[in-house]
Amino acid sequence: MNQEIAAPRTPLHHFSVPLSATRRGARLARLLATKQLRSWELPLDPARLIVAELAANAVVHGRVPGRSFRLGLTASADGVLRIEVTDARGESVPVRRDASPDPAESGHGLLLVEELADRWGVRPGPFPCKTVWAELELGRVR
Repeated sequence: MNQEIAAPRTPLHHFSVPLSATRRGARLARLLATKQLRSWELPLDPARLIVAELAANAVVHGRVPGRSFRLGLTASADGVLRIEVTDARGESVPVRRDASPDPAESGHGLLLVEELADRWGVRPGPFPCKTVWAELELGRVR
């Protein structure tokens, strides 16, 4: 996991939507990401797998009753797709599974994110939120 924020890129495409912090909201995040990636003519996988995992984590670990989570997708001209999921529990920061003392704890999904993404990390704020992000190198985007 990278705690640093990747260097800003000039966005070519941007999509952002608030979703209910429910299982249905997590499913909708994956479906909306799939639709958006298709409209941008970008590969669906592994991006939609990463969206599904980050959205599920926002619902399970980042849920605050009455608060939503936000899905953001940004494709830059230099070929980087950035996936961001912002939830309302900034104090609940994901930890790498290898740093967890209890192997029965969750965190297996973040192993998937780590394997599929070129980079990922956590950005605090705006208070009381946090954003978990992942980036994929896709090659030049039109």
